[in-house]
This record gives sequence, C-alpha cells and structure tokens, in this order.
Amino acid sequence: MDINTVAILSPGDMGHAVGQRLRENELDVIACLSGRSERTRALSEKAGIRDVENMEELVAQSDLIMSMTVSAAVPSLCREVADAIKSTGSDTLFAECNAIAPQLTREMEPVITGSGGRFVDVSIIGGPPRPDYSPHFYASGEQAAEFEQLNDFGLTVIRLDGEVGQASGIKMCYAAMTKGSWALYSELLMAAELMGLTEPLLEEFRSGQSSVLQRMERTIPTVPPRSRRWVSEMEEIRDTFAHLGMTPHLFEGVAEMYRFIGSTPLGEEFPESRDRERTFTETIRLLSQYVQDGQGGR
Repeated sequence: MDINTVAILSPGDMGHAVGQRLRENELDVIACLSGRSERTRALSEKAGIRDVENMEELVAQSDLIMSMTVSAAVPSLCREVADAIKSTGSDTLFAECNAIAPQLTREMEPVITGSGGRFVDVSIIGGPPRPDYSPHFYASGEQAAEFEQLNDFGLTVIRLDGEVGQASGIKMCYAAMTKGSWALYSELLMAAELMGLTEPLLEEFRSGQSSVLQRMERTIPTVPPRSRRWVSEMEEIRDTFAHLGMTPHLFEGVAEMYRFIGSTPLGEEFPESRDRERTFTETIRLLSQYVQDGQGGR
C-alpha cells in the first residue's frame, strides 16, 4: 500500500521533527492534539502538522500511524488506537516506534492486528531529524518492507531480518550503552563533586580519557530535560535483560538515577528551553547540591 498520509502519536521532541521531515518531503502529516499540552501544540504547528478532531478521524485518514511516546504509555495508547481501528474498519499500518522491550512489542502486535490493523516493529536510534541528518529507523516483521517506503521521504529506514521484536531489541541494546553511560557519568561526577575531587578527577580524565571527557562535556548538560521520560525506557531495558535471564539490577539503578535527576528543578526544563549557558561542571554542581539537600539517594 502506498503511504500518502502519516499520523504521529505524539508530536513531542522526536515526533514533531519526524513529522516535519515527512511533510517537507510532500507527505500529509496529521495528529490528534485534543487534550495535549500547549507545548505539543506549538511544536506541531511549527512542524506544519495538521490537527484532526479525534482518534477515529486520525485512523480513518492515515495510511501509516507512527507511535512515538514515553515507554510507559505504550499499552494504553495501543489499545486506544486498536479501538479506533475496529470502529472505523481501517486496516492502517501501525508502527510501534517506542523504546520498549521486545516481549512487550510482541504483546502489542495482536492488540493491533486483532482489531483489523497491520503492525510493524520500529525503533529509532539517534536524535530528532535535522538538516542533513536522519536517525536510523530499524524495522522488523512482515510489514517492514512497506515501512521502508519512508526512505523515499527523507528518513533512513533499515530493515532487519526476523520477526517482530528484533527492531525493539536493537534499540534496547543501543540505549543501554548510551543512556546507561550518561547515567554512570552523572553519578560518578556527582560523587566526585560531593567529595571535593572534581578538579583532580577532570585532570585525570584530560590525561587519560580525553575523548570520554569530551562526550561528558557535550552530553551532561542535555540530560536533565530528558531524564523524566527516560525512566520508563530504562525499566524496559531492565525487563529486556531480565527476560533473557540476565540481571535486571543494573538498569534499576539507571532508572533510579534518571528519576532523581528528573525530580530536580533542572528536570523541569524542556530540551528547547534549557539554559544553554549552563556548563557541564555547573550542571554537576547543581545536581550534587540537590543530593546534599536531601533530594537524591535513598
């Protein structure tokens, strides 16, 4: 089936940028903004995404639905979409693009297909699209070839062999490395700050780990505005590893670190409105102060 109209659930940081890229490549892009925040509405308007009245209208008009939301919202959102598919008699393609465990993806597939829709497992590795850049969209399952059409509309889609769950699995492993590292960096730097060891530790990093230090300097200031929505993603990685018979405890700790960072005033900022003058060391100093004030730890 040709893809002409794409629905975005929901047009936040990633979703609005994906929608904008597709619209710039001459696809019709829609969203249902009923009950959404003013920020989401503003991002959608900026991206040129067309608002529709309700979920039934969104399903009826779309050839492809791309779900991009926080991991914890996936089951309820899938059921809401499934109800709309059933009530409209649509066979739209539903792309589950969220950071969830492969076993949860496989649980969601019959929710959609049992209502008459079609399902593709998709994961996104990388940041939101920007000029001359697209993240990688991995796709698996029987409908992956159809999703590959988006290669013609400004995205970079990579089809994986195998069943539903493969695309989700590669996301879990990749995010374990990236976001797991950022949580580790944050915690060890906060510990050094609390012990008065920041400068000698940074000097040692400059001497023997300069490339790692450069990543810390670039990344740490960007973590707090995103930390709240990463909590459930880390819990999905925990569940992925536990399902494979591996320890879940590493990512229980990572989720706890992001839960703490998100509970601080820095966690109340948004990526587009964070203080871009705040340095890496100032970010760590403030987070450490919140630990001292009793907001962190157990």
